[in-house]
Amino acid sequence: MPTVLGPNMSQPYPKLHHAVLDTTFVGVNHAVSTSDTLVHQYRGIKYASVPARFRQSKLFNSYPSLTDASKHGPICPQSGGSTPIEEVLLNLKVADVPRQTFKHDEFECLNLNITCPAGLTVHSQLPVMVWVHGGGDRGSGNSWVYDGGALVRKSMEIGKPMIFVSINFRIGLLGFACCPAIFEDNKSAGDIGAGNYGLRDQRTAFEWIQRHIEGFGGDPKNITLFGESSGAMDIVYHLLSSANEIKPMFTRAIIQSAIFEPYLPDVASAGWHLSRFMSALQASTIEELRVADVKTLVSVPCMHRAIDDGVFFRKGWTEFFDLEENTRRPREKEKYHLRDLVHRGPSRSRSRLRELYSPSRNPRLSTPKVQPPHILQPIIIGDCCSDSLLWSLPISAWTGPTVVRRLKAITQSIHKSNTVLHAFEISSCTPDEEIMDRVLDLVNDARVAWPTEILANSAKRERGGHNVWRYVFDQEGPSRGVPHHAADIVYLFDNLPLPKLKGPATQEESFDEGHFDDVDDGDFDETRCNEYESGSECEDIEWDVCVVGHYSYQRVKDAIQERWIAFAYGESPWSEDKVFVFGPEGETGERSECIFDGRRRRNLWKETFEPLGFQMVQKVGAELSRGP
Repeated sequence: MPTVLGPNMSQPYPKLHHAVLDTTFVGVNHAVSTSDTLVHQYRGIKYASVPARFRQSKLFNSYPSLTDASKHGPICPQSGGSTPIEEVLLNLKVADVPRQTFKHDEFECLNLNITCPAGLTVHSQLPVMVWVHGGGDRGSGNSWVYDGGALVRKSMEIGKPMIFVSINFRIGLLGFACCPAIFEDNKSAGDIGAGNYGLRDQRTAFEWIQRHIEGFGGDPKNITLFGESSGAMDIVYHLLSSANEIKPMFTRAIIQSAIFEPYLPDVASAGWHLSRFMSALQASTIEELRVADVKTLVSVPCMHRAIDDGVFFRKGWTEFFDLEENTRRPREKEKYHLRDLVHRGPSRSRSRLRELYSPSRNPRLSTPKVQPPHILQPIIIGDCCSDSLLWSLPISAWTGPTVVRRLKAITQSIHKSNTVLHAFEISSCTPDEEIMDRVLDLVNDARVAWPTEILANSAKRERGGHNVWRYVFDQEGPSRGVPHHAADIVYLFDNLPLPKLKGPATQEESFDEGHFDDVDDGDFDETRCNEYESGSECEDIEWDVCVVGHYSYQRVKDAIQERWIAFAYGESPWSEDKVFVFGPEGETGERSECIFDGRRRRNLWKETFEPLGFQMVQKVGAELSRGP
């Protein structure tokens, strides 16, 4: 249960009485607040309860008369301290990372944080933006990296105030463990399907938001999901879910550098993976696994982020990634070829699972009536030019000969492996100082860039050629001086402790303004410039690091924040037939779609990846990203 506050609660804390929930939430005044833009934040609000480990969560709506929302709630148990973003991508020193310590609790981790302008009422009806965090088996919606204060303040400054919500959900084995025994256990408890607990937690959060955000001043009919990395892929799964066809919980979505998986296991094959772990634990039943120490569970990497349990995904969802489908024109309604991307488990388990999935055995599994296609949510989708830097550490261990051997083993074909190796100029003779960059290019295209292209084309075809906006984010990260995975998050949330930035805050530092006329110049926030003195150079910055300048940072930050907020307002963020570019060197604006020919390797994908097929390319990318 949420904490109940005593009578001595100090007055500076904002209070919001929620009539429907019959409680008063006591939050905090956000640190970004100014006299003109007062921002409130309500933290750790419980939205669902977990009846037991490996069971689906239940909507929560029973609160005391006074609810403490001034502190972040518990997060899902996980290994390690800092997240991969802080460790690898943001290049931060320990002293620069804000100290955050959260309680780990698998049964109380389903909570959310609401950041909003002060003074709202049920009549305010502001757009709502819901952040789905990435990080795979680690991370949380409580992270300072994803704090929505600066984004909400920006929305108020440009006259388009909105409400920001970040959510916590189960991750790792706690969120995605599955096997036939768990399936039957869940079925006996009245749940449909198994696994996907993290995804179902997210949908429960969306339901809570849709039911109760009006009490915070939000519009339940105007909810935008946005997420990055594994969080972005979660949003794709929701778009392809059967529940989204029956009762959509959000209005539109923004997909940022989604990390695609080579296949989704069904219940049997997920159980095969889980059985190996159970054997190591000497656990023979699900009940024994339920009482296992949670620290042991979270120490094992989860091999998948979603399960094709025969229930969660809509019928024929794999067509969305079918390469033949991608060559068809919008609105074409022929009988499509279905390429099954789902990895099937041991054959001895399939007949039993067919019985479990059979509508005749379980009427609740019957195919739902699908609503007309006009309900398909509009999306923004794009990627960063160097998303594969996420896996730079394991990739750094590859050598030319080991890459060649691994590709031959994966493809089981000398011709196929040679095609890929030749396309990315990799051979047994590739020097050690060059092999890492070439494998990074291959992994980037296989796991992020090319799948993003396929997903965007499929979404556009499914939406009749409309309501899909493409972007590329090639701007350098201010702390690393190079483009990288999650660089877009740095600019979007504007929370990173910035290093000294070079150059004066003027347009002349990197390009001629005449070439880019779609973003207005603005005043620069001097407090974020680390006491820069005009005309001086940053003496403690190494010469070989290209540090982002004030003007470039401000320009890209304003561009991505303003367009994401405009999209949440139901506006077109840019022309649908154009591609929006963010960077490099502060460049922003609409460009022709032919920009992909220079910014991404489209021709190579067509000649090299398409003949191999989506699943094989994904497998190559996943194997190489893990290192030798």
